[in-house]
Amino acid sequence: MITPSLVLFYVAGSITLGGALGVVMTRNIVYAAFSLLACMLGVAGVFLIVYAEFLAMVQILIYGGAVVIVILFALMLTRLEDFAQLSDHSQWPVATVVAVSVFGLLAAAITTTAVRVGPRKSVDFDVLGETLFTEWAIPFEVASLVLLVALIGAVVLVRTNGGRD
Repeated sequence: MITPSLVLFYVAGSITLGGALGVVMTRNIVYAAFSLLACMLGVAGVFLIVYAEFLAMVQILIYGGAVVIVILFALMLTRLEDFAQLSDHSQWPVATVVAVSVFGLLAAAITTTAVRVGPRKSVDFDVLGETLFTEWAIPFEVASLVLLVALIGAVVLVRTNGGRD
């Protein structure tokens, strides 16, 4: 039986898969960043379907917003001359075989594994907030420092030695 949540899942899954394929298949890195944003929004939609509102919000704000913006800033700050020597690799057939093999293994594992289905319920925000600020505060801060270091590294790589800084 087709339910509205199943239709929404298929829509969110299609957006996620389309964005992921756009990231992998496009030759323009800016389009790849926007496809990554679409993929992140699709994942947020899946989180909303399973009543994980906080994870959907984090997915949109942190991954969809901050990470994609950092990628776009890094692209804008990178010299185009650094990409002039890049070419296609001759190992793409091996990578294709490995990717299809991993996909087949995952598909076989998913189709042969029984899934326990229980009632869906939302998590209490008080408990979630207390857990985040007591057990997960340091990992969140470390992730923000990693993003800051990546942005500073992009600025240092682009900076020219001659002239004004």
